[in-house]
Amino acid sequence: MERIVRLLVVTIKSWHIEKALEKQLHDVDNEWHIITSKDDFTPEAVEKINPDYIFLPHWSWLIPETICEKYETVVFHPTDLPFGRGGTPIQNQIARGIYSVQLTALRASAQIDAGDIYMKVPFDLSYGNVEEILKRAGEIYFEKMIPRIISERTKPKPQEGVVTQFVRRKPEQSNLQGAEEIKSDRALYDLVRMLDGEGYPGAYIPVANGRLLFKNASLENNACKMDIVFESMENDE
Repeated sequence: MERIVRLLVVTIKSWHIEKALEKQLHDVDNEWHIITSKDDFTPEAVEKINPDYIFLPHWSWLIPETICEKYETVVFHPTDLPFGRGGTPIQNQIARGIYSVQLTALRASAQIDAGDIYMKVPFDLSYGNVEEILKRAGEIYFEKMIPRIISERTKPKPQEGVVTQFVRRKPEQSNLQGAEEIKSDRALYDLVRMLDGEGYPGAYIPVANGRLLFKNASLENNACKMDIVFESMENDE
């Protein structure tokens, strides 16, 4: 009888937490542990769990080197690495009209997104807002990639190819007033949906005493439709 594998999932996203809790409840072949706060992800906390694997779906912070060196630590990145290393990869690809991408599972390393690769899975960015995209990606992480890494004891291989670096988008880039990239209904749809999700600075246009927020974009009959919400400046006071 094989030894039960001890797994640690580290994430702050609600949908990934739900998937990890589901695995914790129903996966009798493995032992699942969950950390849901950046501040709780410490070498001391990890040592108490002593996991065989650490999985970090959609993690935006540096991982302590002591953890990476001691434990098999797996992160996920939605580009065909080494293309697209760096921040906000979903937004950077959609903004460039790149929709057919890869979800990459890689070993965490001191250099961001430069670790050895366990596997890649094709993925579609052509539809859905960023929250829906991340949920779809999460399904693949938890139902396909993580189980395969565990069951096959997959050995990661060094990255090959030309390195391309993305620059993390800034919150002020969500201001669509005068945005030169809006040249079609598709371009507007992409801009709104790629910023529409938990923890992201949504697309907006500033107006007197507040701003108009754009959400739930869709393409219908050669037009981009969306919800518009007025956010008063008084809410920030």
